[in-house]
Amino acid sequence: MTAFLSDPAAVASTPAILPLSLVVLTYNEAHTIARCLDSVPFASEKLVVDCGSTDATVAIATAHGARVVHQPWLGFGRQRNAAAAFARHDWLLMLDADEYLSPELEAECRERLPALLAGPAAAAGLRRHGLFMAAPMRAYRPLRGERKLRLYHRERARWTDARVHETLRARGPVAMLDAPLHHRTTPTLLHKQLKSACYAELKATDRHAAGRQPSIALCPLIFLGIFLKEYLLRLAVLDGARGYISAHLSANAAVYRRFRLYEMHRNPASIGEARDWLVAHDLEREA
Repeated sequence: MTAFLSDPAAVASTPAILPLSLVVLTYNEAHTIARCLDSVPFASEKLVVDCGSTDATVAIATAHGARVVHQPWLGFGRQRNAAAAFARHDWLLMLDADEYLSPELEAECRERLPALLAGPAAAAGLRRHGLFMAAPMRAYRPLRGERKLRLYHRERARWTDARVHETLRARGPVAMLDAPLHHRTTPTLLHKQLKSACYAELKATDRHAAGRQPSIALCPLIFLGIFLKEYLLRLAVLDGARGYISAHLSANAAVYRRFRLYEMHRNPASIGEARDWLVAHDLEREA
């Protein structure tokens, strides 16, 4: 045993473990959590912050080397900040359960992160690639290398407190990694529409609480503006029929949020009724 440990070739082949925490928020992610955790073998800590999963998420996470802590759901931004406080390291790689590192990104992290973690950087961006209708997009920008700040020093960056579509605010230099971060979300259009409706509920509820008034008369122009932005400026046009569908869904979601806000003003009771329905269908974490 001693001879093996002192063998230079054996030591050189041992993968380096880096002083950072992989942090993953979960809620009923049994079908994705193992892939996510296993894609980051170089993290010295794997931390799963669960908000009440009723499936096998916790057991699978534990079996794949994660420490699991339980935190009631606070909204996306506040939940991420709360999760950061549980980590043992200042440098965090915060992924969603349906995200995972490509082999190329794992190799790039092993090569570049030692210097990055030792330097003055506040955060690093990852290029996230996603699927739409079970296939990669050729050109549509949000699904072809969209920059996402996910690696950061918790004393130099902080998430906004938004309940949905939170952003990481860095206070210092930001680096950029090049290899792809894979994102396997909304495997069908049904999944995408349900997720979009849940996000719309959160945004509409926040705007209603802030006293925002809906602008129904502008909805046709809003639909057209969002559609043209997604289809032309963000290059969905180059992805054929799937690009058209994606641009249309984005424009429809923007209009639906305003329709829902209008309904909340006309019928405030609908807020609680919608919430009860989401809870009954196990979608309460999203909204």
